[in-house]
Amino acid sequence: MGGGGQLTEPGEPVSGRDGGVYTWEEVQRHCSRNDQWLVIDRKVYNITQWAKRHPGGFRVISHYAGEDATGASANWWNHRHFQHHAKPNIFSKDPDVNMLHVFVLGATQPVEYGIKKIKYMPYHRQHQYFFLVGPPLLIPVYFHIQIMHTMISRRDWVDLAWSMSYYLRYFSCYVPLYGLFGSLVLISFVRFLESHWFVWVTQMNHLPMDIDHEKRQDWLTMQLQATCNIEQSVFNDWFSGHLNFQIEHHLFPTMPRHNYHLVAPLVRDLCDKHGVPYQMKTMWQGLTDVVGSLKNSGDLWLDAYLHK
Repeated sequence: MGGGGQLTEPGEPVSGRDGGVYTWEEVQRHCSRNDQWLVIDRKVYNITQWAKRHPGGFRVISHYAGEDATGASANWWNHRHFQHHAKPNIFSKDPDVNMLHVFVLGATQPVEYGIKKIKYMPYHRQHQYFFLVGPPLLIPVYFHIQIMHTMISRRDWVDLAWSMSYYLRYFSCYVPLYGLFGSLVLISFVRFLESHWFVWVTQMNHLPMDIDHEKRQDWLTMQLQATCNIEQSVFNDWFSGHLNFQIEHHLFPTMPRHNYHLVAPLVRDLCDKHGVPYQMKTMWQGLTDVVGSLKNSGDLWLDAYLHK
């Protein structure tokens, strides 16, 4: 990775090139596809050429072009979910908010679609057809297609072979017991239940939160605006696998999840100190907010579609 100079605070003068000192304003100008700088521990790096060889892929590291990437561990950049952690709820950077025109999310996208007269779906009804499209199909259909596409497009042949071997092992074990049709029914039913659990547990923490284009916010603010917590209880901890502490999960993604409740008071104190909202809801409120946020976004789309 190409080396760079030290970083000054915004507004401070830039020294000569020999000194290798840059302001934030200058770093932020290097954010195009063919000109990328980023900052790690207050050191500026020109990653324009190296980014193409980044183990996690060009796309993820490019999300931080012109920004501070301190703390973005390389371990995060090996899967789409880690892009979500790097830039949660940000269009074109967080793959989890790419809804393939099936849904419109947040307060900005619905208006943009409405003004442009985009109507792939009746979005003012999305809070209703969500029950037919989202929870039942996410894992059995969408995730499987996307995972296969990713492995093939990235030429991850070893991963593809291991993935195929799972189905070989599954059918080898269950076809003798249940037959081919019974085995297909079993795996489909399990995926169906898994998909419902996954959608509700993950989206009650994210979907009702701020979803927008890149705002170039600081790390803490960005994570807190995109996530919220669900109240702790024995049931909530068990049902969500401790992902009810979604804020802590985003701030400390490599921490064992059963320890999130230990750091939660410290995170809350930090947020209070810096005036960053720390949102916590009941389980019921979190679940109903998923549907409510879809309805609100759909109403925004309809208003813009009809009147603008």
